[in-house]
Amino acid sequence: MEKLILVKPTVDIKQKALDYRNEFFEIGENVINGSALLDELEYEEWLKLTEQNSSKNTVRSDWVEASTFFVVRESDNKIVGMVDIRHRLNKFLASYGGHIGYSVRPSERKKGYGTQILKMAVEYAKSINIDHVMLACYKENEASRKIILKCGGDLEKEFIHTDGKVVQVYWIDN
Repeated sequence: MEKLILVKPTVDIKQKALDYRNEFFEIGENVINGSALLDELEYEEWLKLTEQNSSKNTVRSDWVEASTFFVVRESDNKIVGMVDIRHRLNKFLASYGGHIGYSVRPSERKKGYGTQILKMAVEYAKSINIDHVMLACYKENEASRKIILKCGGDLEKEFIHTDGKVVQVYWIDN
């Protein structure tokens, strides 16, 4: 298994980040889970937002403080994924989002990176004293469901989201 590292977003890796984002768009995926809105904002604006949201003193009032990382393959410095680790849950996250959101670059899927990313995120959560980690995914998202289960997720509940899809809520104890 290739070694992965968590890398804080910076202006220096803008082109790699845009390449990552564009790969999703090119295959028709317009939402990038765990990207803290990289799929919606210009890079510089997004960088400012992730920095602002990294501290409880500067986080937007409608968000929670979070640590957002690119997941980089050490051997070639390629971004293979992203993860957003929310330090606490607000009403929305407690219902739908959870503590951790993550994604794997489309061309790097089915290589075990999703499991590795989630394990790294759970360890990071533990390091900031989150002992009970919530995750949510659509029931139809078989890849995420399998990854969550592989990482020790226990299904708490299922419900129908406003979009008509079934959401599953899992918990992982640290």
